[in-house]
Amino acid sequence: MTLRYVGRDVRRNDIVEKVSGHLRYLADLPPGGTTHGRLLLSSVAHGRVRSVDGTEAAKVPGFIRLFTAADGPKRRYNSALFLPDQTDHRDQQVFTDYPLFVGDMIGAVLAETDEAARKAASLVNIDYEPLEAVTDLMEALTARSCRKGFPQVIEGRLACGDGEPRGEGLVEVTTTVRTPKIHHAAMENHICRSRLDYGDVLVVESPCQMIFTVRFVLAELFDRPVNRVRVVKVPMGGTFGGKQEVMIEPACALMTLATGLPVQLNLDRRETIIATRTRAASSGTVRTVADGQGRFLFRETDVVVDAGAYATGGHRVAMAMGKKLFRLYRIPSQTFRARTTFTHTTPCGACRGYGSPQIHAITEIHIDFLARRLGLDPATLRLKNLVESGDLDPTGAPPLGNARIKDCLVRGMERFRWDERVLADPGEGRYRRAVGLACATHGNGYYGSPFPDFLSMSIRFCEDGTALVNAGLHELGNGTLTIVGQIVGEVLSLDPSRIVVVEGDTQTAPFDVGCVASRVTYVCGACAYEAARKLRDLLLDQVSRATGTSPEKLNLDDGKILFDDGRSLPYGEAVCLVAQRLREEVGIYHPFRPQANPASFGVHFAEVEVDRLTGLTRVTDFLAVHDVGRAINPRLLRGQIYGGVQMGIGMALSEELTYDPSGRPRNDAFSRYPLVNAPDMPPVDILLVEEGEPGGPYGAKSIGEICTVPTAAAVVNAVNRALGTELTELPLTAERIVAALHS
Repeated sequence: MTLRYVGRDVRRNDIVEKVSGHLRYLADLPPGGTTHGRLLLSSVAHGRVRSVDGTEAAKVPGFIRLFTAADGPKRRYNSALFLPDQTDHRDQQVFTDYPLFVGDMIGAVLAETDEAARKAASLVNIDYEPLEAVTDLMEALTARSCRKGFPQVIEGRLACGDGEPRGEGLVEVTTTVRTPKIHHAAMENHICRSRLDYGDVLVVESPCQMIFTVRFVLAELFDRPVNRVRVVKVPMGGTFGGKQEVMIEPACALMTLATGLPVQLNLDRRETIIATRTRAASSGTVRTVADGQGRFLFRETDVVVDAGAYATGGHRVAMAMGKKLFRLYRIPSQTFRARTTFTHTTPCGACRGYGSPQIHAITEIHIDFLARRLGLDPATLRLKNLVESGDLDPTGAPPLGNARIKDCLVRGMERFRWDERVLADPGEGRYRRAVGLACATHGNGYYGSPFPDFLSMSIRFCEDGTALVNAGLHELGNGTLTIVGQIVGEVLSLDPSRIVVVEGDTQTAPFDVGCVASRVTYVCGACAYEAARKLRDLLLDQVSRATGTSPEKLNLDDGKILFDDGRSLPYGEAVCLVAQRLREEVGIYHPFRPQANPASFGVHFAEVEVDRLTGLTRVTDFLAVHDVGRAINPRLLRGQIYGGVQMGIGMALSEELTYDPSGRPRNDAFSRYPLVNAPDMPPVDILLVEEGEPGGPYGAKSIGEICTVPTAAAVVNAVNRALGTELTELPLTAERIVAALHS
């Protein structure tokens, strides 16, 4: 089938505004009388607040009010909940007098200007009684509970098969890998704005990922009817999961509800690093039993996940790690145990991949060590064990779908010249060079999990023949609105430039859980496809009834209805004709529930050069191969992969949030948090495997998260091959490499 818009590099809908600087982010909007809030963040990792003295702050011109824990609701909340029946621990308050990490919210200052709010906040004197802090995730396993009244360790398990095999000729390897706590590093810091609108409606504007989650938490927290809380998604300057949970919106809303004033609350970079969310640190031990030919027979994985100071979605992340383990390799018997523990450090949350980068780093580094033990090429070992199209998930989760991971590996080996390069001598001088690879899988939504996955969408034609799509969508900077417009445009034979896809507003948009869980293209896109088909059929039926023409004699083409006698009717004229003769609108409302959750797959290949003298590592070549089903917009898809590779290299080599023994962050600024910048990036080649995925719109499935999942493991495997080491503590900083070589 020849497609007009799908599979094309359609220009994203907001590109002109972005490159010209005309897109209005929340911080760019005219103040319009808005007051300004600044948070008071704890300077101790664990303690009690003895007193909060705002005497000097109140002398600042423009000061309005000081807020402390006494001003907030006593009810606790969990920042990751979006429906009442979810059971994650509600352990967080808007403001606290018992801080659990440096950056915990003690209170806030409200002032007429941001400058006044900053100055007043700096003058508030908080007296603490410091208490002992726990900062290491392994020590936390046996520590006293960090959160009074809540468990210190939450455990979960998954398993399949008949247990560990016994017999002669079996090979067993055990590996422990540690992954770091990481900052999302989105360009836009956290910000929100709140006000009270007509009818006592609390309005919150936020560049978030889940407007209905924000609405639910605020309604429950402040005991307000849900329909009197309105959350509006505003343009976003990046998230990567960092704005998925509810973080500063409660504090902003509290100040508005207490004063009746419109309030803007924004964080600077330091505050965003220490006070919001991180990628969870983890320590995983993997033991695999294989036969002499390299076939995996049994695997046991034990992972400890650091949730930080609060529950958030920490244990969800831990269990999501385990679910990936059963969907990449054919292992007849496998066990997984996750222990989520708590430290006096910044809480963890969603971060691009939702546990997948950590668990794949743990297992894929381990598989390379197993290949060494067996004397096999790492690629050959993986090919012997990877899943195939149509395989079932042995835990009973949804089937894997059209799994093309072997295609990714085989085609990638050829493109990267793996067979030749893997045998190359790393060298004997100061600089060593070698290659590595890693495989990965990820999901396409919530279907099959404990969390419901559904949404609705409305589409209507306007009187000029343009179309309007209304849904609870969130543009994260990845092109969500453009992709949905392409899908709708393909079905309706209408140029996507004539389609407006609006972002979510809880008062006007149908419910959607959010643009999370790699569900946008596969789930939201499938809803758009079905909704557009329903609208197409409705339009043909209405024109048929309005003109007395059989529907079989009508067709849609490039914004016009074609009659079999050669006549044509532009969509706009058709809408007016239907209104005049039938008194009907050309619009539909379509509910949608996915019926599958196939796996997406990818294989990354990396070449590195390591300086044995300084320990510095440079990635010199990179290939990312991904099973995407079908690329709706190849240019946007490739952009996602470039960014995903950048984040993965950072996880492998440089990025890590660390704390001193008292719990104080050591790197709370970009000057002390080394990101991989553009000059550090290697040339990144991209190879797409497009074999179609049933249930996805035009066969498409996810890319936004999985594109960063195998990167770190591929880079670490290349470094270990170059040096002949077995480095397992990420990131592989220069200090760690030099220490390993000297030891």
